[in-house]
Amino acid sequence: MSENNGLGDDSESHRGPSLLAVAIVYVALFLGSLATAALMSSGGHFPSPYDPVAVATSFFSEHADAVRISAFLQFGAAIPLAIFTATAVSRLRFLGIQAAGPTIALLGGAMAASMTALSSLLQWLLAQPGMAASDGVLRAVHFLSFGTGGPGHVVPFGLLVAGVSVSGGLTRTLPRWVMWFGLFVAVVAELSSFTLAIPAAAYLLPAARFPGLIWLIAVGATLVSKRDASVAERGDPALRMVADRSTR
Repeated sequence: MSENNGLGDDSESHRGPSLLAVAIVYVALFLGSLATAALMSSGGHFPSPYDPVAVATSFFSEHADAVRISAFLQFGAAIPLAIFTATAVSRLRFLGIQAAGPTIALLGGAMAASMTALSSLLQWLLAQPGMAASDGVLRAVHFLSFGTGGPGHVVPFGLLVAGVSVSGGLTRTLPRWVMWFGLFVAVVAELSSFTLAIPAAAYLLPAARFPGLIWLIAVGATLVSKRDASVAERGDPALRMVADRSTR
């Protein structure tokens, strides 16, 4: 039996965690963190840092348990996102894609997972006893939690989406609809960076984040795992031309 190390015959399948299973775990943990906060706070919603500080003080002091459990689940979600990123990039490399796309995806996914973990730790800090007693500290930590979990997560997540979508779509290791859907998500994700300059642009964050959850599951279900043909044979003519030039 030959070892699957990317050097064997074209019938080999990529070895690694199930992308679909990892995507589902990430989505379940992330949505679970939102649902838990809503249920444990009797339908309350996580306050925006742009709300009056009294609103945040009241929420974090009255619903500290909800905030803490939500932070725990979001911290847990960072792990499958990192695993998804590493596995997707490894699979693209296994399929023979040596362009910049997988590296961009790896950078974006690692940053997105790191920002999610940092945001969850800051959220956990908001739930600690006495935090709500200092309006200035509470507001600063609240803004940091929002910044890292909002544009800090979504913008690099867009790089993950773009890198995988373009690499997979142009080489036909992903369906075309997944590629175009991913590019839409990536564009919205990058535009969400305007949140830092224009607070009203914050509506772009959920517009990229929630479709991005669908994209993750779609990639997990459709990304080719078996190297049954070379990338040059599977890809577009333009991509083949680039590949041919690079070997000269």
